[in-house]
Amino acid sequence: MDNAAMLAYLRSVVLMRERIPSFHEYPFNLPAVAALDGLQFHPKVTYIIGENGMGKSTLLEAIATALGFNPEGGTMNFSFSTEETHSKLHAYIRTVRGVRKPRDGFFFRAESYYNVATNIDRLDAEDSFGPPIRNSYGGKSLHQQSHGESFFATFLHRFWGNGLYIMDEPEAALSPLRQMALLRRIHDLVRDDSQFIIATHSPIVMAYPDSIIYKLTSEGLEESSLEETDHYMITKEFVNHREAMLQELFEDDEE
Repeated sequence: MDNAAMLAYLRSVVLMRERIPSFHEYPFNLPAVAALDGLQFHPKVTYIIGENGMGKSTLLEAIATALGFNPEGGTMNFSFSTEETHSKLHAYIRTVRGVRKPRDGFFFRAESYYNVATNIDRLDAEDSFGPPIRNSYGGKSLHQQSHGESFFATFLHRFWGNGLYIMDEPEAALSPLRQMALLRRIHDLVRDDSQFIIATHSPIVMAYPDSIIYKLTSEGLEESSLEETDHYMITKEFVNHREAMLQELFEDDEE
């Protein structure tokens, strides 16, 4: 991946540990941060996975903010803020960029996507000489679509290619079929010189073959194959042995 990494828009990030005041305070006490020196990104797709509380979203938010994205999501042109809840981790991260610059970019956050949609509607309601922003999202207000439809409208219409796309739990409102469609969309955009950094719990979303998976644990960060992830193994075990797993899961209630 070394030679190919030169073509990545974002090659790596480095945690400036010498500047951190204390590793006993949030967010520096999170396992994802405390054990981090640097992180190398795949030129196509990088996954960051792990249980809740490990710091996936915090780390992804810090990377996006260090690059200039709005902490709540959107493009680099989005400057709205509904509430200052993001951590100060971005101030301690140094980004190492590639020789090429992306022509497009988007920070997609499932948990705050409502705020992005609201901001688009607000801007479109103001006087402007340009076309409505919603035209870049399929021509329809994101609030006038279902949660899943609005998510997918963004992936389909607003992700233009030649871009750096950072995504936090994009599967949140997507059915398994839509998650597979998202994989296809990622593939099309990768072929159009795009790079993805994705935090996810979905074994479907994390199945893109030309990628790297980083698993966050209480011990820190390690590389993993899809088949080695808990997400894959538990899902496979449940599908193949559903009755036995349900019996074990509910056995305390039956005693």
